[in-house]
Amino acid sequence: MSESPASLQRATAGWDQVYRDARPPWDIDRPQAAFVRLADAGEIQPPVLDCGCGTGEQALMLAQRGFEVLGMDLAPSAIAAARRKASERGISLEFVVGNALALVDLGRQFATVIDSGVFHVFNDADRAQYVAGLTAVVQAGGVLHLLCFSERTPGTNGPRRVTQAEIHAAFADGWEVERVEATRFETIGRIADDSPHAWLARIVRR
Repeated sequence: MSESPASLQRATAGWDQVYRDARPPWDIDRPQAAFVRLADAGEIQPPVLDCGCGTGEQALMLAQRGFEVLGMDLAPSAIAAARRKASERGISLEFVVGNALALVDLGRQFATVIDSGVFHVFNDADRAQYVAGLTAVVQAGGVLHLLCFSERTPGTNGPRRVTQAEIHAAFADGWEVERVEATRFETIGRIADDSPHAWLARIVRR
């Protein structure tokens, strides 16, 4: 079930306010090291969707390597910042305001989708809707690289913690979870600890 216009408007305003109020803890002014390692290893292939791109560091890193990339985020302020960065750095790529729960609206498919901290913000119903959208936009044989907080992160501050079992369950139909490895989610300030525990999953669309 898709979000109502009023619900989407509230969500958009809420996430936009996060970027207007202060620098979010995940906005580290560089790509997450996990995605740099994946790019270095040749595990990211174009065209790429950076879903929930924030201010664009992952997308910018990939575009600088010559990849065709679309960066998408619900927050207009984040997209405006990403576009400014692209202009200042002389990097050509596309950034759009869009809803991760309505990926089919993009009308496009991708060989790779990267998710840096999107999956872990959803409740169970939205999680299922998100995966359905990914199923529509990832090409057969394409890959989702998912970085999310793990249950090893102490406390309750910050986003929902995710277990490996939850990742496998969410992608049980039409996907293969090829790998889930422990890593860290780089942040500024304190969200849960100085460098929250995370899972980095490689998930292939079958």
